[in-house]
Amino acid sequence: MLIDKTGGKESTASFTAISTVISKALSETEVPNDAIQLVTTRDAIDPLLQLDKYIDLVIPRGGNSLVRHVKNNTRIPVLGHADGLCSAYLCADAEVTGAGRVVVDAKTNYPAGCNALETLLVDEEALSTILPAIAADLLSKGVSLRCDATARAALSKNLEPFQAGLLQEATDDDFDTEFLDLVLAVKTVPAQPSATDALEMAIAHINAHGSHHTDVILTSSEQLAERFMSGVDSAGVYWNASTRMADGMRYGFGTEVGISTNKIHSRGPVGLEGLTIYKYKIRGQMQTAGDYGAGGSRTWKHKSLPII
Repeated sequence: MLIDKTGGKESTASFTAISTVISKALSETEVPNDAIQLVTTRDAIDPLLQLDKYIDLVIPRGGNSLVRHVKNNTRIPVLGHADGLCSAYLCADAEVTGAGRVVVDAKTNYPAGCNALETLLVDEEALSTILPAIAADLLSKGVSLRCDATARAALSKNLEPFQAGLLQEATDDDFDTEFLDLVLAVKTVPAQPSATDALEMAIAHINAHGSHHTDVILTSSEQLAERFMSGVDSAGVYWNASTRMADGMRYGFGTEVGISTNKIHSRGPVGLEGLTIYKYKIRGQMQTAGDYGAGGSRTWKHKSLPII
């Protein structure tokens, strides 16, 4: 396996030191010293991406442009994610204090993380009941709220004048943007005939505009939560928990080697076990495929499983 690790110029010295320590440690083992290589310039990556005969997997860890470049320029399987556009859906029945703690943590705990909250979808009925307290907390922590017209109008009536003056007008692009900063896009889910109808609108928005990383519903309804978690097509879908929980160490996987939004094999935070593949061994007694099935002398031991 060839491992390539590149990073920004601000972390070059750290990578050099890490590479030196690993190289020294490998010299005392039977692992080839070249198993770990430090690449410090982007132009060295493309030749590596053509070595599909020798490299089994590429795990790009870096910015959007790096990951997309890797995915678009290799035949080697890639485990990674280009974006971390995470959303939370705030229902009208959410518990105010707990929902506020989750939203503030998801946005401010580490804004530059790929599991940070970027979009807050809000039931129209919650605009004047639950959202004002949450918005006030976010604004007090320096978060810029980019609100659609409905949310901005409602908050302007329910916040202190100086806080209301901090609200910004959202553009359509804001709901497709991974800010990686203290910026949060706020979008209203219009009132519907039923809570289920509103839920379906939120699910549709997340599936269309999200990055399939991690998304959250804040509600007191188990029925809505379960429907949301089944309907949202993301690697992580949570009920009343911060998006920042999406992490290999927090999942108990040990060292996180990557995060994947792929649909096949590993998805979500990936530890070493997530890189496991299968190899099948049969120790036979001269069996042939023709021995089994219609006309054969043997029968499979397969069992029909009950339908749950």
